[in-house]
Amino acid sequence: MAARLQKILSQWGVASRRRAEELIRAGRVTVNGRIATLGDSADPEVDRVAIDGQILQARPQRYYFLLNKPAGVVSTCDDPQGRSTVLDLLPADLRQGIHPVGRLDTDSTGALLLTNDGQFTCLLTHPRHQISKKYEVWVAGHPSDQTLDRWATGIELDGKVTLPAQVKVLSEDQHNTRLQILLREGRNRQIRRVAELLGHPVLKLDRTAIGEIPLHLPTAKLLRGQYRSLLAAEIAWLSTILNYQIIID
Repeated sequence: MAARLQKILSQWGVASRRRAEELIRAGRVTVNGRIATLGDSADPEVDRVAIDGQILQARPQRYYFLLNKPAGVVSTCDDPQGRSTVLDLLPADLRQGIHPVGRLDTDSTGALLLTNDGQFTCLLTHPRHQISKKYEVWVAGHPSDQTLDRWATGIELDGKVTLPAQVKVLSEDQHNTRLQILLREGRNRQIRRVAELLGHPVLKLDRTAIGEIPLHLPTAKLLRGQYRSLLAAEIAWLSTILNYQIIID
């Protein structure tokens, strides 16, 4: 069945839909030997779709990984500034088509999903699902109960109030406070920006869970820079909440 090229490339795990559009605009995608343009369609069962001259023979094996992102690594597939990316943490033979699902800013650490399933990425990052993300955050100073209540209720960012969040104190030292924060949205640098507005800048930020997918399992700790495949139970949970059949080859 014919479909838009960017959708085919996304579903086959070659690239995210946005990245597929970039490949098409760059003239790197052909259909039956003809350079494709944005808006073209193809039938992958009949047409010869190629990237950089390499014909796509079949849908690649799908991968779903959880990575413990270190600080200083960018959550992109490539970086114009030459910084290390999350793909550099994978073996070379696994990097084709793999991309991060959402982002963690460069200075932040912790749980980040990686996949080559573009449709899965589109569904998981859509705001309607509001999948929770848990963080442990060290902030400067000792926020008052009133400040924490403001944070939990919602703070205006870019003209729109943030969704309610769960914010609680885990521990304190003489100068700083460790918080646990549960969010159901992910605006750009949201935690850091809110903390700054409230007068308690972030010193360290670590994402410890994505929904029911914990960074560390009871039987194994995922070290910085390491990754693992998602467990069957985690795949089943994602399939249910996204109403999407996730196939593990």
